[in-house]
Amino acid sequence: QVQLVESGGGLVQAGGSLRLSCAASRSIFSIGGMGWYRQAPGKQRELVADIRSSGTTNYADSVKGRFTISTDNAKNTVYLQMNSLKPEDTAVYYCHSPASILYKESWGQGTQVTVSS
Repeated sequence: QVQLVESGGGLVQAGGSLRLSCAASRSIFSIGGMGWYRQAPGKQRELVADIRSSGTTNYADSVKGRFTISTDNAKNTVYLQMNSLKPEDTAVYYCHSPASILYKESWGQGTQVTVSS
């Protein structure tokens, strides 16, 4: 099982920036990739961005050009740099590691991001 510990959420004004961090208990290479999801009140959880161990990234259309996902493989940590934040980015953000041959799917505990207008 992979344990995921998130940090970096908070309250920011529209147009501001935040960086989320997620430390994994296993190497990102062995997991195969990591991702960030978010869930706003009354809405379904949605993919924000993910990154493969190869470095290939994928973003939701709503965050392209504003958010950047990256990893520090030496620290088994994935980051989500969020710039030009909008009120509609307000949500609980969850770190995710997908199921693989070695591990079951895992979720972080979630971190609140609130963007004020």
